[in-house]
Amino acid sequence: MSSTQDLFTIQFWGVRGSIACPGPETVRYGGNTPCIEMRVDGKRLIFDGGTGLRVLGQSLLSQMPMEVYMFFTHSHWDHIQGFPFFVPAFIKGNCFNIYGAIAPNGATIKQRLTDQMLHPNFPVPIRAMQADLHFRDLEIRDKVEIGEIKVENLPLNHPGEAVGYRVTWGGCCVAYISDTEHFPNGLDDNVIQLARDADVMIYDATYTDEEYYSQVSSKVGWGHSTWQEAVKVAKAANVKQLVIFHHDPLHNDDFLDHVWEQATQEFPQTIMAREGLSIDLFQLHEQKKNWVAAQEEIAKV
Repeated sequence: MSSTQDLFTIQFWGVRGSIACPGPETVRYGGNTPCIEMRVDGKRLIFDGGTGLRVLGQSLLSQMPMEVYMFFTHSHWDHIQGFPFFVPAFIKGNCFNIYGAIAPNGATIKQRLTDQMLHPNFPVPIRAMQADLHFRDLEIRDKVEIGEIKVENLPLNHPGEAVGYRVTWGGCCVAYISDTEHFPNGLDDNVIQLARDADVMIYDATYTDEEYYSQVSSKVGWGHSTWQEAVKVAKAANVKQLVIFHHDPLHNDDFLDHVWEQATQEFPQTIMAREGLSIDLFQLHEQKKNWVAAQEEIAKV
């Protein structure tokens, strides 16, 4: 039996983009690169393997043996660099089902994770991992079913390609949308499809509009979006909770505090991703149902 807490819970282990940035100015939000854990109906799903995966791995050592489902959005370094340091993968008896779309050059997720651990890049090869590693190639728009959990993907607008994920179970839904760049002349239909009516949307809001459109150092074409675009998507897709994610390594804690203050003025149900943040989807779902019921009662008066 799953505990109530594990019916559908999201845990953030790494929330930065591009490169890890530990230090005194990133303490509150954290400096590790992307890694998100979802505990759904007694099963554990992990999305991306940035440096946050190393920290997650340490926390899992007391819970072995385990079967885990890992989904990669793409294989840029900030999303895979924690994998060689993921200790549970080196321990016999654990099982990891690893999903990723085939890269534009034809490389599978197995090839890319293997190549990362070859000399001269890394001293320990992937064959040193004693856990059972089952690699699964994803086709775009595949639907993966894990028991009653459904994981869907759609392509995102990112150099070298990436996919976003939509996870549904028990009437709850999470959209994980990183890395993506918004379109200048309208919203991305794939992003809207992933996020439609989601209880939680985790969105790549690396930049502000001012940084993105800067005349001095434009970020157009770099493959990332802004918090202002995140708000537009959240409103258009009827998202209940927006989580701003993939923070720029140059944005310190005070800067991110200011982004949160601005974003909540535009979309009050906005939170900033930070390491250690946990979101209970069933609690959010119940709060929404109670709010709707209360509004219906008020309308009767």
